[in-house]
Amino acid sequence: MRHLSSSADSKRPEGGRLPLRRYAPWLATLALGLAVFLFWRLRYPFALVYQEQLQLFLFDGDYLATRLAEPGGLARYVAEFLVQFYNSVTLGSIILAVLFMLVQRLTWQLMKSVADGWYALSFVPAIMLWYAMGDENMLLTYTVALTMALAAALVARRLGRRALLVAAAVGIPILYWLIGPMVLLVAVCLSPTWVAAGATVYAIALILGSAWIQPYPLLRLVLGVDYYRAPMTLPYVLMVIPAVTAVLCHGCRRLPLLRRPMAWGLAAGVALLGLVGLDRGYDSKKYELIEYDYLVRLKDWQGIIAKAEAKTPDLPMSVSATNLALAMTNQLGDRAFDFYQRGTEGLLPKFERNFATTQLTGEIYFHLGLVNTAQRLAFEAMESIPNYNKSGRVVKRLAETNLINGEYAVARKYLEMLEKTIFYRPWAERTLRLLGNEAAINAHPLYGSLRQFRLADDFLFSEDELDKICGQLFLHNQKNQMAAQYLLMAPLLDIDIARFMSYAQYVQSQINYNPRHCQEAIAFAFMQQRQQPPQGLVSQFVLQQMNEFARIYAANSSSPELGRFRNTAWYYLTIGK
Repeated sequence: MRHLSSSADSKRPEGGRLPLRRYAPWLATLALGLAVFLFWRLRYPFALVYQEQLQLFLFDGDYLATRLAEPGGLARYVAEFLVQFYNSVTLGSIILAVLFMLVQRLTWQLMKSVADGWYALSFVPAIMLWYAMGDENMLLTYTVALTMALAAALVARRLGRRALLVAAAVGIPILYWLIGPMVLLVAVCLSPTWVAAGATVYAIALILGSAWIQPYPLLRLVLGVDYYRAPMTLPYVLMVIPAVTAVLCHGCRRLPLLRRPMAWGLAAGVALLGLVGLDRGYDSKKYELIEYDYLVRLKDWQGIIAKAEAKTPDLPMSVSATNLALAMTNQLGDRAFDFYQRGTEGLLPKFERNFATTQLTGEIYFHLGLVNTAQRLAFEAMESIPNYNKSGRVVKRLAETNLINGEYAVARKYLEMLEKTIFYRPWAERTLRLLGNEAAINAHPLYGSLRQFRLADDFLFSEDELDKICGQLFLHNQKNQMAAQYLLMAPLLDIDIARFMSYAQYVQSQINYNPRHCQEAIAFAFMQQRQQPPQGLVSQFVLQQMNEFARIYAANSSSPELGRFRNTAWYYLTIGK
Protein backbone atom coordinates (compact mmCIF):
# COMPACT_ATOMS: atom_id res chain seq x y z
CA MET A 1 0.00 0.00 0.00
CA ARG A 2 1.46 3.34 -1.02
CA HIS A 3 0.32 4.89 2.24
CA LEU A 4 1.72 2.09 4.35
CA SER A 5 5.08 1.53 2.66
CA SER A 6 8.38 3.32 2.19
CA SER A 7 9.31 5.10 -1.03
CA ALA A 8 11.48 2.15 -2.03
CA ASP A 9 8.41 -0.08 -2.07
CA SER A 10 6.77 2.11 -4.71
CA LYS A 11 9.23 1.26 -7.47
CA ARG A 12 7.92 -0.79 -10.36
CA PRO A 13 9.02 -4.41 -10.24
CA GLU A 14 10.58 -6.11 -13.22
CA GLY A 15 8.04 -6.51 -16.04
CA GLY A 16 6.41 -3.14 -15.38
CA ARG A 17 3.60 -4.42 -13.14
CA LEU A 18 2.63 -2.14 -10.28
CA PRO A 19 2.52 -3.85 -6.87
CA LEU A 20 -0.98 -4.63 -5.59
CA ARG A 21 -0.41 -2.61 -2.43
CA ARG A 22 -0.36 0.60 -4.47
CA TYR A 23 -4.01 -0.05 -5.26
CA ALA A 24 -4.93 -1.15 -1.74
CA PRO A 25 -6.53 2.21 -0.79
CA TRP A 26 -8.80 2.11 -3.82
CA LEU A 27 -9.59 -1.55 -3.15
CA ALA A 28 -10.52 -0.64 0.43
CA THR A 29 -12.83 2.10 -0.87
CA LEU A 30 -14.44 -0.33 -3.30
CA ALA A 31 -14.83 -2.84 -0.46
CA LEU A 32 -16.74 -0.18 1.49
CA GLY A 33 -19.00 0.44 -1.51
CA LEU A 34 -19.62 -3.28 -1.98
CA ALA A 35 -20.42 -3.73 1.72
CA VAL A 36 -22.89 -0.82 1.63
CA PHE A 37 -24.51 -2.18 -1.54
CA LEU A 38 -24.94 -5.70 -0.13
CA PHE A 39 -26.15 -4.37 3.22
CA TRP A 40 -29.04 -2.43 1.70
CA ARG A 41 -29.76 -4.76 -1.21
CA LEU A 42 -29.84 -8.00 0.78
CA ARG A 43 -30.41 -7.06 4.42
CA TYR A 44 -32.62 -3.95 4.35
CA PRO A 45 -34.19 -3.50 0.88
CA PHE A 46 -37.54 -2.77 2.53
CA ALA A 47 -35.99 0.19 4.38
CA LEU A 48 -35.21 1.82 1.04
CA VAL A 49 -38.81 1.42 -0.12
CA TYR A 50 -39.98 2.83 3.21
CA GLN A 51 -37.98 6.00 2.58
CA GLU A 52 -39.33 6.35 -0.96
CA GLN A 53 -42.97 6.15 0.11
CA LEU A 54 -42.52 9.13 2.43
CA GLN A 55 -41.99 11.57 -0.42
CA LEU A 56 -43.36 12.37 -3.87
CA PHE A 57 -40.72 13.78 -6.21
CA LEU A 58 -42.32 15.62 -9.15
CA PHE A 59 -40.66 16.70 -12.39
CA ASP A 60 -42.31 20.05 -12.18
CA GLY A 61 -41.05 23.65 -12.17
CA ASP A 62 -43.16 24.59 -9.16
CA TYR A 63 -41.74 21.67 -7.20
CA LEU A 64 -38.16 22.76 -7.97
CA ALA A 65 -38.92 26.38 -7.09
CA THR A 66 -40.47 25.31 -3.77
CA ARG A 67 -37.35 23.36 -2.83
CA LEU A 68 -34.90 26.09 -3.89
CA ALA A 69 -36.82 28.65 -1.83
CA GLU A 70 -35.48 27.17 1.42
CA PRO A 71 -31.94 26.94 2.87
CA GLY A 72 -30.43 23.63 1.81
CA GLY A 73 -32.98 23.36 -0.98
CA LEU A 74 -30.61 22.07 -3.66
CA ALA A 75 -29.34 19.28 -1.40
CA ARG A 76 -32.95 18.37 -0.61
CA TYR A 77 -33.96 18.41 -4.28
CA VAL A 78 -31.01 16.22 -5.28
CA ALA A 79 -31.66 13.84 -2.38
CA GLU A 80 -35.35 13.46 -3.21
CA PHE A 81 -34.45 12.95 -6.86
CA LEU A 82 -32.17 10.08 -5.81
CA VAL A 83 -34.60 8.60 -3.27
CA GLN A 84 -37.27 8.08 -5.94
CA PHE A 85 -34.94 5.43 -7.41
CA TYR A 86 -35.31 3.44 -4.19
CA ASN A 87 -38.37 1.98 -5.92
CA SER A 88 -35.74 -0.27 -7.48
CA VAL A 89 -33.84 -1.54 -4.45
CA THR A 90 -30.86 -2.42 -6.65
CA LEU A 91 -30.57 1.15 -7.95
CA GLY A 92 -31.11 2.51 -4.44
CA SER A 93 -28.33 0.33 -3.05
CA ILE A 94 -25.96 1.46 -5.81
CA ILE A 95 -26.76 5.13 -5.08
CA LEU A 96 -25.97 4.68 -1.40
CA ALA A 97 -22.77 2.79 -2.18
CA VAL A 98 -21.56 5.60 -4.46
CA LEU A 99 -22.40 8.29 -1.89
CA PHE A 100 -20.56 6.46 0.87
CA MET A 101 -17.48 6.01 -1.32
CA LEU A 102 -17.59 9.71 -2.18
CA VAL A 103 -17.75 10.69 1.49
CA GLN A 104 -14.77 8.47 2.27
CA ARG A 105 -12.61 9.55 -0.68
CA LEU A 106 -13.37 13.25 -0.24
CA THR A 107 -12.48 12.96 3.45
CA TRP A 108 -9.16 11.39 2.48
CA GLN A 109 -8.44 14.05 -0.14
CA LEU A 110 -8.87 16.68 2.57
CA MET A 111 -6.56 14.65 4.84
CA LYS A 112 -3.87 14.27 2.16
CA SER A 113 -1.27 16.18 4.16
CA VAL A 114 -1.54 13.56 6.93
CA ALA A 115 1.47 11.22 7.08
CA ASP A 116 1.22 7.90 5.29
CA GLY A 117 -0.51 5.09 7.14
CA TRP A 118 -3.59 6.93 8.41
CA TYR A 119 -5.84 6.07 5.44
CA ALA A 120 -8.17 4.01 7.63
CA LEU A 121 -9.23 7.16 9.52
CA SER A 122 -10.89 8.49 6.37
CA PHE A 123 -13.50 5.73 6.74
CA VAL A 124 -14.66 6.96 10.16
CA PRO A 125 -17.19 9.60 8.91
CA ALA A 126 -18.66 7.09 6.44
CA ILE A 127 -19.00 4.46 9.18
CA MET A 128 -20.65 6.97 11.51
CA LEU A 129 -23.01 7.93 8.69
CA TRP A 130 -23.84 4.27 8.11
CA TYR A 131 -24.65 3.88 11.81
CA ALA A 132 -26.78 7.05 11.80
CA MET A 133 -28.88 5.75 8.90
CA GLY A 134 -30.26 3.14 11.27
CA ASP A 135 -32.63 5.91 12.35
CA GLU A 136 -35.41 5.69 9.78
CA ASN A 137 -36.08 9.42 10.17
CA MET A 138 -32.65 10.41 8.88
CA LEU A 139 -33.03 11.81 5.38
CA LEU A 140 -30.70 11.44 2.42
CA THR A 141 -30.54 15.25 2.29
CA TYR A 142 -28.02 15.08 5.13
CA THR A 143 -25.72 12.72 3.21
CA VAL A 144 -25.99 14.76 0.00
CA ALA A 145 -25.26 18.00 1.92
CA LEU A 146 -22.25 16.36 3.60
CA THR A 147 -20.90 15.19 0.23
CA MET A 148 -21.39 18.65 -1.32
CA ALA A 149 -19.70 20.30 1.66
CA LEU A 150 -16.65 18.03 1.42
CA ALA A 151 -16.38 18.68 -2.33
CA ALA A 152 -16.65 22.46 -1.80
CA ALA A 153 -14.00 22.36 0.95
CA LEU A 154 -11.66 20.43 -1.36
CA VAL A 155 -12.09 23.02 -4.12
CA ALA A 156 -11.47 25.85 -1.62
CA ARG A 157 -8.28 24.17 -0.39
CA ARG A 158 -6.81 24.52 -3.88
CA LEU A 159 -7.42 28.26 -4.21
CA GLY A 160 -4.83 30.94 -3.62
CA ARG A 161 -5.25 33.14 -0.54
CA ARG A 162 -6.75 36.12 -2.34
CA ALA A 163 -9.08 33.93 -4.42
CA LEU A 164 -10.02 32.05 -1.23
CA LEU A 165 -11.07 35.25 0.55
CA VAL A 166 -13.24 36.32 -2.38
CA ALA A 167 -14.69 32.80 -2.70
CA ALA A 168 -15.48 32.67 1.02
CA ALA A 169 -17.20 36.07 0.99
CA VAL A 170 -19.39 35.17 -2.00
CA GLY A 171 -19.51 31.41 -1.82
CA ILE A 172 -20.51 30.83 1.80
CA PRO A 173 -23.92 32.59 1.46
CA ILE A 174 -24.58 30.71 -1.79
CA LEU A 175 -23.48 27.41 -0.26
CA TYR A 176 -25.67 28.01 2.80
CA TRP A 177 -28.67 28.45 0.54
CA LEU A 178 -27.77 25.34 -1.47
CA ILE A 179 -26.77 22.87 1.26
CA GLY A 180 -27.99 24.40 4.54
CA PRO A 181 -26.05 24.58 7.83
CA MET A 182 -23.58 21.95 6.58
CA VAL A 183 -21.82 25.03 5.16
CA LEU A 184 -20.22 25.28 8.61
CA LEU A 185 -18.13 22.21 7.74
CA VAL A 186 -16.82 24.02 4.65
CA ALA A 187 -15.95 27.07 6.71
CA VAL A 188 -14.11 25.07 9.38
CA CYS A 189 -12.10 23.14 6.78
CA LEU A 190 -10.68 26.29 5.17
CA SER A 191 -7.01 27.10 5.60
CA PRO A 192 -5.21 28.93 7.19
CA THR A 193 -6.80 28.86 10.64
CA TRP A 194 -7.65 32.58 10.78
CA VAL A 195 -9.58 32.25 7.49
CA ALA A 196 -11.46 29.25 8.87
CA ALA A 197 -12.33 31.13 12.06
CA GLY A 198 -13.61 34.17 10.16
CA ALA A 199 -15.56 32.04 7.68
CA THR A 200 -17.16 30.09 10.54
CA VAL A 201 -18.35 33.27 12.28
CA TYR A 202 -19.62 34.55 8.92
CA ALA A 203 -21.55 31.30 8.28
CA ILE A 204 -23.10 31.35 11.77
CA ALA A 205 -24.21 34.95 11.25
CA LEU A 206 -25.84 34.00 7.94
CA ILE A 207 -27.73 31.11 9.55
CA LEU A 208 -28.98 33.31 12.39
CA GLY A 209 -29.84 36.14 10.01
CA SER A 210 -31.85 33.87 7.71
CA ALA A 211 -34.40 33.44 10.50
CA TRP A 212 -35.57 37.01 9.73
CA ILE A 213 -36.56 36.15 6.16
CA GLN A 214 -37.47 32.47 6.38
CA PRO A 215 -40.77 31.06 7.75
CA TYR A 216 -38.93 28.54 9.94
CA PRO A 217 -38.04 28.64 13.64
CA LEU A 218 -34.40 29.48 14.29
CA LEU A 219 -33.67 26.05 15.76
CA ARG A 220 -34.86 24.33 12.61
CA LEU A 221 -32.61 26.53 10.46
CA VAL A 222 -29.66 25.73 12.71
CA LEU A 223 -30.31 21.97 12.57
CA GLY A 224 -31.22 21.88 8.88
CA VAL A 225 -34.67 22.23 7.35
CA ASP A 226 -34.65 18.75 5.86
CA TYR A 227 -31.74 16.84 7.37
CA TYR A 228 -34.07 14.91 9.68
CA ARG A 229 -37.72 14.00 9.20
CA ALA A 230 -38.90 15.21 12.60
CA PRO A 231 -38.68 19.04 12.67
CA MET A 232 -36.80 20.77 15.48
CA THR A 233 -34.72 17.68 16.32
CA LEU A 234 -31.41 16.22 15.21
CA PRO A 235 -29.79 13.13 16.79
CA TYR A 236 -26.43 13.75 18.43
CA VAL A 237 -24.61 11.47 16.01
CA LEU A 238 -25.64 13.71 13.11
CA MET A 239 -24.11 16.68 14.95
CA VAL A 240 -20.93 14.75 15.70
CA ILE A 241 -20.25 13.54 12.13
CA PRO A 242 -19.33 17.02 10.73
CA ALA A 243 -17.25 17.73 13.85
CA VAL A 244 -15.29 14.49 13.46
CA THR A 245 -14.90 15.14 9.74
CA ALA A 246 -13.58 18.65 10.42
CA VAL A 247 -11.05 17.30 12.93
CA LEU A 248 -9.83 14.74 10.40
CA CYS A 249 -9.68 17.26 7.54
CA HIS A 250 -8.23 20.19 9.46
CA GLY A 251 -6.80 19.02 12.76
CA CYS A 252 -4.73 15.93 11.89
CA ARG A 253 -2.21 17.55 9.61
CA ARG A 254 1.03 16.79 11.46
CA LEU A 255 0.56 13.20 12.52
CA PRO A 256 3.76 11.12 12.56
CA LEU A 257 4.59 8.36 10.11
CA LEU A 258 2.68 5.18 10.95
CA ARG A 259 4.49 1.92 10.30
CA ARG A 260 2.77 -0.84 8.42
CA PRO A 261 1.85 -3.14 11.40
CA MET A 262 0.33 -0.18 13.24
CA ALA A 263 -1.49 0.94 10.10
CA TRP A 264 -3.04 -2.48 9.66
CA GLY A 265 -3.98 -2.47 13.33
CA LEU A 266 -5.69 0.92 12.86
CA ALA A 267 -7.56 -0.42 9.83
CA ALA A 268 -8.71 -3.45 11.84
CA GLY A 269 -9.88 -1.17 14.65
CA VAL A 270 -11.89 1.01 12.27
CA ALA A 271 -13.46 -2.10 10.70
CA LEU A 272 -14.36 -3.43 14.17
CA LEU A 273 -15.91 -0.05 15.01
CA GLY A 274 -18.07 -0.37 11.92
CA LEU A 275 -19.22 -3.92 12.73
CA VAL A 276 -20.10 -3.10 16.35
CA GLY A 277 -21.76 0.20 15.42
CA LEU A 278 -23.97 -1.29 12.71
CA ASP A 279 -25.17 -3.99 15.09
CA ARG A 280 -26.27 -1.33 17.56
CA GLY A 281 -27.59 1.20 15.07
CA TYR A 282 -30.39 -0.85 13.52
CA ASP A 283 -33.30 -1.71 15.81
CA SER A 284 -34.43 -5.20 14.78
CA LYS A 285 -38.00 -4.73 16.07
CA LYS A 286 -38.46 -1.46 14.22
CA TYR A 287 -37.15 -2.84 10.96
CA GLU A 288 -39.23 -5.99 11.35
CA LEU A 289 -42.35 -3.82 11.31
CA ILE A 290 -41.06 -1.88 8.30
CA GLU A 291 -40.52 -5.17 6.47
CA TYR A 292 -44.08 -6.33 7.23
CA ASP A 293 -45.41 -3.05 5.85
CA TYR A 294 -43.25 -3.51 2.74
CA LEU A 295 -44.62 -7.03 2.15
CA VAL A 296 -48.20 -5.80 2.62
CA ARG A 297 -47.56 -3.06 0.05
CA LEU A 298 -46.30 -5.70 -2.40
CA LYS A 299 -49.29 -7.93 -1.57
CA ASP A 300 -46.76 -10.70 -0.96
CA TRP A 301 -49.08 -12.71 1.27
CA GLN A 302 -47.02 -15.89 1.09
CA GLY A 303 -43.91 -13.90 1.97
CA ILE A 304 -45.63 -12.53 5.08
CA ILE A 305 -46.73 -16.00 6.17
CA ALA A 306 -43.23 -17.40 5.59
CA LYS A 307 -41.73 -14.58 7.67
CA ALA A 308 -44.22 -15.21 10.49
CA GLU A 309 -43.43 -18.93 10.39
CA ALA A 310 -39.71 -18.20 10.71
CA LYS A 311 -40.24 -15.86 13.68
CA THR A 312 -43.60 -15.52 15.40
CA PRO A 313 -44.80 -11.88 15.26
CA ASP A 314 -45.78 -10.39 18.61
CA LEU A 315 -46.56 -6.71 17.97
CA PRO A 316 -50.01 -5.43 16.88
CA MET A 317 -48.76 -4.28 13.47
CA SER A 318 -46.92 -7.51 12.61
CA VAL A 319 -49.75 -9.69 13.95
CA SER A 320 -52.27 -7.68 11.93
CA ALA A 321 -50.17 -8.06 8.79
CA THR A 322 -49.95 -11.81 9.35
CA ASN A 323 -53.70 -12.14 9.88
CA LEU A 324 -54.34 -10.04 6.76
CA ALA A 325 -52.09 -12.36 4.74
CA LEU A 326 -53.89 -15.42 6.14
CA ALA A 327 -57.27 -13.91 5.28
CA MET A 328 -56.21 -12.92 1.76
CA THR A 329 -55.13 -16.54 1.16
CA ASN A 330 -58.32 -17.86 2.86
CA GLN A 331 -56.34 -19.49 5.68
CA LEU A 332 -57.33 -17.37 8.69
CA GLY A 333 -59.88 -19.86 9.98
CA ASP A 334 -57.40 -22.73 9.72
CA ARG A 335 -54.10 -21.17 10.82
CA ALA A 336 -54.75 -18.10 12.98
CA PHE A 337 -53.68 -19.87 16.18
CA ASP A 338 -50.51 -21.17 14.57
CA PHE A 339 -49.30 -17.66 15.44
CA TYR A 340 -49.41 -15.46 18.49
CA GLN A 341 -52.72 -13.59 18.82
CA ARG A 342 -53.53 -10.55 20.93
CA GLY A 343 -57.29 -10.05 20.76
CA THR A 344 -59.06 -8.19 17.99
CA GLU A 345 -56.19 -5.69 17.99
CA GLY A 346 -54.38 -8.40 16.05
CA LEU A 347 -57.03 -8.14 13.33
CA LEU A 348 -57.29 -4.35 13.27
CA PRO A 349 -54.67 -2.22 15.10
CA LYS A 350 -55.77 0.69 17.22
CA PHE A 351 -55.59 4.00 15.38
CA GLU A 352 -52.33 5.89 15.94
CA ARG A 353 -51.24 9.09 14.24
CA ASN A 354 -48.28 7.34 12.70
CA PHE A 355 -47.64 6.79 9.01
CA ALA A 356 -46.72 3.10 9.09
CA THR A 357 -49.49 1.84 11.39
CA THR A 358 -52.16 4.07 9.84
CA GLN A 359 -51.20 2.92 6.36
CA LEU A 360 -51.36 -0.76 7.38
CA THR A 361 -54.76 -0.27 9.05
CA GLY A 362 -55.94 1.41 5.85
CA GLU A 363 -54.77 -1.61 3.83
CA ILE A 364 -56.94 -3.90 5.99
CA TYR A 365 -60.02 -1.70 5.54
CA PHE A 366 -59.29 -1.43 1.81
CA HIS A 367 -59.21 -5.19 1.28
CA LEU A 368 -62.26 -5.68 3.49
CA GLY A 369 -64.18 -3.37 1.15
CA LEU A 370 -64.50 -0.29 3.37
CA VAL A 371 -63.14 1.93 0.62
CA ASN A 372 -64.14 5.27 2.17
CA THR A 373 -62.53 4.38 5.50
CA ALA A 374 -59.37 3.35 3.66
CA GLN A 375 -59.43 6.72 1.89
CA ARG A 376 -59.79 8.58 5.19
CA LEU A 377 -56.89 6.67 6.71
CA ALA A 378 -54.78 7.38 3.61
CA PHE A 379 -55.29 11.11 4.25
CA GLU A 380 -54.44 10.58 7.93
CA ALA A 381 -51.27 8.68 7.00
CA MET A 382 -50.06 11.44 4.69
CA GLU A 383 -50.84 14.17 7.21
CA SER A 384 -48.85 12.29 9.85
CA ILE A 385 -45.58 12.57 7.88
CA PRO A 386 -43.56 14.85 10.21
CA ASN A 387 -41.83 16.95 7.53
CA TYR A 388 -45.13 17.58 5.68
CA ASN A 389 -44.11 15.69 2.53
CA LYS A 390 -46.61 14.06 0.25
CA SER A 391 -46.44 10.31 -0.29
CA GLY A 392 -46.40 8.55 -3.64
CA ARG A 393 -47.92 5.44 -2.09
CA VAL A 394 -50.75 7.40 -0.50
CA VAL A 395 -51.50 9.45 -3.63
CA LYS A 396 -51.76 6.19 -5.56
CA ARG A 397 -54.19 4.80 -2.97
CA LEU A 398 -56.29 8.00 -3.13
CA ALA A 399 -56.48 7.62 -6.91
CA GLU A 400 -57.65 4.03 -6.44
CA THR A 401 -60.34 4.79 -3.86
CA ASN A 402 -61.79 7.60 -5.97
CA LEU A 403 -61.71 5.39 -9.05
CA ILE A 404 -63.62 2.66 -7.22
CA ASN A 405 -66.14 5.22 -5.93
CA GLY A 406 -66.65 6.64 -9.41
CA GLU A 407 -65.19 10.04 -8.49
CA TYR A 408 -63.33 10.29 -11.78
CA ALA A 409 -62.48 13.99 -11.65
CA VAL A 410 -60.77 13.58 -8.29
CA ALA A 411 -59.04 10.39 -9.43
CA ARG A 412 -57.75 12.22 -12.51
CA LYS A 413 -56.20 14.93 -10.32
CA TYR A 414 -54.15 12.36 -8.43
CA LEU A 415 -53.23 10.39 -11.55
CA GLU A 416 -52.02 13.50 -13.36
CA MET A 417 -49.86 14.24 -10.34
CA LEU A 418 -48.33 10.77 -10.55
CA GLU A 419 -47.71 11.28 -14.27
CA LYS A 420 -45.00 13.77 -13.24
CA THR A 421 -42.96 10.97 -11.63
CA ILE A 422 -40.70 8.30 -13.07
CA PHE A 423 -41.83 5.12 -11.35
CA TYR A 424 -45.56 5.83 -10.88
CA ARG A 425 -46.03 7.24 -14.37
CA PRO A 426 -46.64 3.92 -16.23
CA TRP A 427 -49.27 2.87 -13.67
CA ALA A 428 -50.91 6.31 -13.78
CA GLU A 429 -51.12 6.22 -17.58
CA ARG A 430 -52.72 2.75 -17.55
CA THR A 431 -55.18 3.78 -14.85
CA LEU A 432 -56.15 7.00 -16.61
CA ARG A 433 -57.53 4.85 -19.42
CA LEU A 434 -59.95 3.26 -16.92
CA LEU A 435 -61.61 6.55 -15.98
CA GLY A 436 -65.24 6.48 -17.04
CA ASN A 437 -64.91 2.96 -18.46
CA GLU A 438 -67.39 1.17 -16.22
CA ALA A 439 -67.01 -2.18 -17.97
CA ALA A 440 -63.21 -2.16 -17.63
CA ILE A 441 -63.36 -1.16 -13.96
CA ASN A 442 -65.95 -3.81 -13.14
CA ALA A 443 -63.81 -6.43 -14.90
CA HIS A 444 -60.68 -5.41 -13.00
CA PRO A 445 -59.66 -8.20 -10.57
CA LEU A 446 -59.21 -5.80 -7.63
CA TYR A 447 -61.28 -2.69 -8.34
CA GLY A 448 -64.22 -4.67 -9.70
CA SER A 449 -64.36 -6.88 -6.58
CA LEU A 450 -64.11 -3.92 -4.22
CA ARG A 451 -66.93 -2.17 -6.07
CA GLN A 452 -69.10 -5.17 -5.24
CA PHE A 453 -67.91 -5.41 -1.63
CA ARG A 454 -68.09 -1.73 -0.68
CA LEU A 455 -71.14 -0.45 1.14
CA ALA A 456 -73.30 1.93 -0.86
CA ASP A 457 -73.97 4.16 2.15
CA ASP A 458 -71.43 5.48 4.62
CA PHE A 459 -72.04 4.76 8.25
CA LEU A 460 -70.29 5.64 11.48
CA PHE A 461 -68.73 2.84 13.48
CA SER A 462 -66.21 2.22 16.23
CA GLU A 463 -63.05 0.27 15.54
CA ASP A 464 -63.90 -1.69 18.71
CA GLU A 465 -66.92 -3.15 16.87
CA LEU A 466 -65.00 -5.03 14.21
CA ASP A 467 -67.52 -7.87 14.17
CA LYS A 468 -70.39 -5.48 13.42
CA ILE A 469 -68.39 -3.87 10.61
CA CYS A 470 -67.65 -7.26 9.07
CA GLY A 471 -71.24 -8.35 9.64
CA GLN A 472 -72.49 -5.42 7.57
CA LEU A 473 -70.02 -6.27 4.81
CA PHE A 474 -70.99 -9.94 4.80
CA LEU A 475 -74.70 -9.12 4.78
CA HIS A 476 -74.08 -6.86 1.80
CA ASN A 477 -72.12 -9.45 -0.19
CA GLN A 478 -71.66 -13.08 0.82
CA LYS A 479 -68.73 -13.42 -1.63
CA ASN A 480 -66.62 -11.25 0.66
CA GLN A 481 -64.57 -14.08 2.16
CA MET A 482 -62.30 -11.77 4.10
CA ALA A 483 -65.28 -10.23 5.88
CA ALA A 484 -66.59 -13.71 6.74
CA GLN A 485 -63.21 -14.75 8.16
CA TYR A 486 -62.84 -11.59 10.26
CA LEU A 487 -66.48 -11.82 11.39
CA LEU A 488 -65.94 -15.26 12.91
CA MET A 489 -62.42 -14.68 14.21
CA ALA A 490 -63.25 -11.43 16.07
CA PRO A 491 -65.43 -13.01 18.81
CA LEU A 492 -62.97 -15.90 19.17
CA LEU A 493 -60.12 -13.48 19.81
CA ASP A 494 -62.37 -11.63 22.28
CA ILE A 495 -63.08 -15.02 23.97
CA ASP A 496 -66.82 -14.62 23.45
CA ILE A 497 -68.10 -18.07 22.53
CA ALA A 498 -71.80 -17.16 22.63
CA ARG A 499 -71.30 -14.39 20.09
CA PHE A 500 -69.15 -16.66 17.94
CA MET A 501 -71.82 -19.37 17.86
CA SER A 502 -74.51 -16.93 16.72
CA TYR A 503 -72.25 -15.62 13.93
CA ALA A 504 -71.10 -19.10 12.89
CA GLN A 505 -74.68 -20.31 12.59
CA TYR A 506 -75.57 -17.44 10.27
CA VAL A 507 -72.41 -17.65 8.13
CA GLN A 508 -72.77 -21.39 7.66
CA SER A 509 -76.38 -20.93 6.60
CA GLN A 510 -75.20 -18.64 3.79
CA ILE A 511 -71.93 -20.15 2.56
CA ASN A 512 -69.98 -23.37 2.88
CA TYR A 513 -67.37 -22.23 5.40
CA ASN A 514 -66.36 -24.38 8.37
CA PRO A 515 -62.56 -24.22 8.84
CA ARG A 516 -60.57 -25.96 11.57
CA HIS A 517 -60.70 -23.20 14.20
CA CYS A 518 -64.46 -22.85 13.76
CA GLN A 519 -64.84 -26.58 14.33
CA GLU A 520 -62.62 -26.34 17.42
CA ALA A 521 -64.66 -23.46 18.82
CA ILE A 522 -67.95 -25.27 18.10
CA ALA A 523 -66.63 -28.40 19.84
CA PHE A 524 -65.56 -26.27 22.80
CA ALA A 525 -68.97 -24.57 23.01
CA PHE A 526 -70.82 -27.90 23.04
CA MET A 527 -68.39 -29.33 25.60
CA GLN A 528 -69.19 -26.42 27.92
CA GLN A 529 -72.86 -27.45 27.64
CA ARG A 530 -71.89 -31.11 28.15
CA GLN A 531 -73.36 -31.93 24.74
CA GLN A 532 -72.13 -33.45 21.50
CA PRO A 533 -72.15 -31.26 18.38
CA PRO A 534 -74.51 -32.30 15.55
CA GLN A 535 -73.23 -35.06 13.29
CA GLY A 536 -70.91 -33.76 10.56
CA LEU A 537 -70.46 -30.29 12.03
CA VAL A 538 -67.12 -31.15 13.63
CA SER A 539 -64.65 -33.68 12.24
CA GLN A 540 -63.85 -36.82 14.22
CA PHE A 541 -60.20 -35.80 14.47
CA VAL A 542 -61.08 -32.45 16.08
CA LEU A 543 -63.38 -34.20 18.57
CA GLN A 544 -60.66 -36.65 19.54
CA GLN A 545 -58.17 -33.80 20.01
CA MET A 546 -60.72 -31.89 22.08
CA ASN A 547 -61.33 -34.86 24.36
CA GLU A 548 -57.59 -35.39 24.82
CA PHE A 549 -57.09 -31.71 25.68
CA ALA A 550 -60.01 -31.79 28.13
CA ARG A 551 -58.64 -34.90 29.87
CA ILE A 552 -55.17 -33.39 30.39
CA TYR A 553 -56.57 -29.99 31.40
CA ALA A 554 -58.91 -31.55 33.97
CA ALA A 555 -56.01 -33.47 35.51
CA ASN A 556 -53.58 -30.55 35.60
CA SER A 557 -54.39 -27.16 34.03
CA SER A 558 -50.69 -26.24 34.01
CA SER A 559 -49.43 -29.49 32.50
CA PRO A 560 -46.66 -28.99 29.91
CA GLU A 561 -48.44 -31.57 27.75
CA LEU A 562 -51.03 -28.92 26.93
CA GLY A 563 -48.38 -27.25 24.81
CA ARG A 564 -49.17 -29.81 22.09
CA PHE A 565 -52.47 -27.97 21.58
CA ARG A 566 -51.00 -24.48 21.45
CA ASN A 567 -52.27 -23.90 17.89
CA THR A 568 -55.91 -24.67 18.73
CA ALA A 569 -58.86 -22.43 19.52
CA TRP A 570 -59.55 -24.15 22.84
CA TYR A 571 -55.98 -23.55 24.06
CA TYR A 572 -56.41 -19.84 23.31
CA LEU A 573 -59.86 -19.76 24.92
CA THR A 574 -58.72 -21.42 28.15
CA ILE A 575 -55.04 -20.65 28.58
CA GLY A 576 -53.40 -18.22 26.24
CA LYS A 577 -54.51 -14.78 25.20
